[in-house]
Amino acid sequence: MTNKLKHKALYAAFDLYPCAKGAATHICHFSQAMFEHYDGGLLYVLGNEKLPGYQEEGNVEIIRFAEAIPNYLERAESYVKAFYQELENHNELEMCHFRDIWSGLAILQEKRNYKTVFEVNGLPSIELPYKYTYLSESTLEKIKQLEAFCLEKSDAIVTPSNSIKSNLIKRGVAAEKITVIYNGADIPEKLEKPVDAPGKYLIYFGALQTWQGVDVLLKAFAGLKDYERLKLVICSSNRPKFAKPFKKFVEKIDISESIIWHAQMAKEELYSWVQHAEISIAPLKECSRNLSQGCCPLKVLESMACGTAVVASEIPAVRELVKDRENGKLVKADRPAELSRAIRFLLDYPEERNRLAKAGFESIRNDFTWDQKKDELKTFYSQLNSVT
Repeated sequence: MTNKLKHKALYAAFDLYPCAKGAATHICHFSQAMFEHYDGGLLYVLGNEKLPGYQEEGNVEIIRFAEAIPNYLERAESYVKAFYQELENHNELEMCHFRDIWSGLAILQEKRNYKTVFEVNGLPSIELPYKYTYLSESTLEKIKQLEAFCLEKSDAIVTPSNSIKSNLIKRGVAAEKITVIYNGADIPEKLEKPVDAPGKYLIYFGALQTWQGVDVLLKAFAGLKDYERLKLVICSSNRPKFAKPFKKFVEKIDISESIIWHAQMAKEELYSWVQHAEISIAPLKECSRNLSQGCCPLKVLESMACGTAVVASEIPAVRELVKDRENGKLVKADRPAELSRAIRFLLDYPEERNRLAKAGFESIRNDFTWDQKKDELKTFYSQLNSVT
């Protein structure tokens, strides 16, 4: 592909963009910050049949790799080759920022004149086994070696939480190489309640992977049957088919009539549902993805930005964002009965619920807006540029 523009900056992600998932939100804000800082740039991401392979928006070019290869590792290998070839056309680059090891393999060439930033939100050796259970130990070991290569060869590492930073240090990464820039949230305008929303409801929004703990939430909600008019709204960022196992489960525990399902909502519509919920739940599990790796759950930050009280799992990554009984309520992970009691308490004491909601909103306004995080990233680039 022949590019029309010359760029100093490149942001790469082995992720579909745009889409309803949290990764796309992060890509949007961080790539914007980068391209504002460098007066334009190239965004290299995944695409599909619905998205253009090439797009030009002002001084930003977007190239999408859209080969429909079912096998994950074969798709990743093809992506690396295509991206490497694309990089051959960009000798003018000064800064390359990548979100994954597959982008890193193309970017971290032996002969390069640009600086490199590895943004570590997750590691495939930890996350892939949840989705692809057939992966062998030898394959995962090879992936770990690729992770180690990218961690070592990149000039700097950015990560959205201290929990991830701590786990990277355990893997041998020097602490001074890692900069923590938390995820952020936009503060939406006050929106009208959706016309089809029930009177009172709890909300969960986000993906439906095992580590999210949706099954724990459903069990907890089954303990609230005495709130006869209370509903649980689940707004999945996945395609509707991913909800099928959970729909079978809610039938089994006899709560199907109290669950409202939505999928892949646009942001403004989602925010209207979150703003008018009694409580937003983030029931993350104690598992390798959340503990051995770490995370920075956008659903927690976005709920607080909507002025909605949060009940979340008490794991290290969440404790960085939520202080128990100060700006949210924390409960032990994987304990449906305890989660149910915490929800019950806030339903029965609206004054406390409103206090936590207001405190959570102030936390976002003071420390966690996307504008603040984008400024932190621009400062980070300036500091990295000054290092010879």
